[in-house]
Amino acid sequence: MDSKEDVERLEKLVGQLQGLYAEIGTLAKKSPNDAVNPFKLKLINRVLAMGNEVLGDKYKPFEEFDQFDADDAPSTSDVTMVISQYMEEAERFRSDNVRYAHGVWKYVVNGEASEIRSGPPTKIGRK
Repeated sequence: MDSKEDVERLEKLVGQLQGLYAEIGTLAKKSPNDAVNPFKLKLINRVLAMGNEVLGDKYKPFEEFDQFDADDAPSTSDVTMVISQYMEEAERFRSDNVRYAHGVWKYVVNGEASEIRSGPPTKIGRK
């Protein structure tokens, strides 16, 4: 990551993905084959677009997938599966960009441990 703003965008992405996963996951458990309504799909696609930007080609979960087609009306289970893959890759990206320094985990910015605290990595040794 190159800046504090990159860290903030990653943190925002992770939070939004977790929120979407919880919301759509609940719907998927009740009715896995129901279509996601256009309003929710628009918001989901915005988060996925940001995810593609933040994660870049190296961490993007699916090379051939950018976002859902609004005319295709994906099911709640389809959306849940895709969001879970974005969550996994966002965590792998985060884990690859934290370092233990002076007794705490910190984000790496411009190749050095920054002052921005992080939790410990959960995906170790995958860089």
